[in-house]
Amino acid sequence: MSKRIELSVPNLNIEILENLRECIETGWVSTGGRFIAEFEQKMASYVGVKEAVSTQSGTAGLHLALNVLGVAPGDEVIVPTLTFIAAVNPVRYVGAEPIFMDCDDYFCIDANKLERFCKEECKLENNKLINRLTGRTISAVVVVHVFGNLANMSKIMDIAKRYHLKILEDATEALGSYYVGGRYKGCFAGTVGDIGVYSFNANKIITTGGGGMVVSRNKTYIDKVKYLSLTAKDDPLFFIHNEVGYNYRMLNLQAALGVSQIAELEEFIKIKHRNYERYVQRLSGVNGLSILPFSSDIRSNYWFYSLLIEEQIVGVSRDKLMEALIAQEIQCRPVWKLVHTQKPYQRCQAYDLEKAYRYETQILNVPCSTSLNLEDVDFVCDKILKYSNG
Repeated sequence: MSKRIELSVPNLNIEILENLRECIETGWVSTGGRFIAEFEQKMASYVGVKEAVSTQSGTAGLHLALNVLGVAPGDEVIVPTLTFIAAVNPVRYVGAEPIFMDCDDYFCIDANKLERFCKEECKLENNKLINRLTGRTISAVVVVHVFGNLANMSKIMDIAKRYHLKILEDATEALGSYYVGGRYKGCFAGTVGDIGVYSFNANKIITTGGGGMVVSRNKTYIDKVKYLSLTAKDDPLFFIHNEVGYNYRMLNLQAALGVSQIAELEEFIKIKHRNYERYVQRLSGVNGLSILPFSSDIRSNYWFYSLLIEEQIVGVSRDKLMEALIAQEIQCRPVWKLVHTQKPYQRCQAYDLEKAYRYETQILNVPCSTSLNLEDVDFVCDKILKYSNG
């Protein structure tokens, strides 16, 4: 029986048990305890901001961020369609409606189409961007940095300034990715826009089992996120709450995992990069197959590897190849079903979608766990070549 190779699973060091033991022995297992503050400080230091606020999930962080940015019921928010649906659902949580945008060649929101939409399909009135089609105010853009790629934030921030838009960076897949050139050289994913959000779900590059983190260079925003995440408690002794808040704080148990994991992040990125290069080396010469590149102006965290399959050339469809690999105990997955085609969002506005449709049907995400060695990658490549005509 062949070895099972997972797509993206946690890489946990046994030393984590010491942190968990402390939580249990002290009784600090819930939303209090020293590891929460320590994890927040280490995350803030890593990405180069002053403060960070932990949350129960990346989705909770996005929900809080939209609240803090002032997205109101009846507003519209521009979002990508090529993303996990959790990046879009919080727009509905706050009573707003999404407008779906196409992706670029790195799977991130297409900044050129975003600019054209704002210019041609909208108008500015009293420093507000108004959608000509619906008459509604467009108040924000959710920028998702997909698979460890980074969006064109230089252009997006210029658009935001011109059209009075708030920018929420969903950096849940891009912790560790940063720009190596241009205006934002040295800036990490999540630290350029108004607010950034990370995720520590089990499949992310580091994990706390669940959980998320919110960062911002705007202290007013970060203080409000913390306040709302603690059920908007104004007086903890007499339980005074002057706003509707949320029970969204991370557990000390989760943070105990995070403190250990963040110390290994850069080593994990090195492993991801090494394995990515082996995939490229093994598959780059095969007509109809290609591991898609990351942008040359970023240092990516190489979170997910995307195999582009051109059926008319290689002689096998994406789905057939996926089925063959899964039968060999090699876990892989298609990219997400486009969000604007999902039942809750089928009546929402979508603008000039093109590339997203192509990637939806041709991309296969192949194993990228940091526990994989080069022999594992070679095994996967051998099977890919076997079940294609390469």
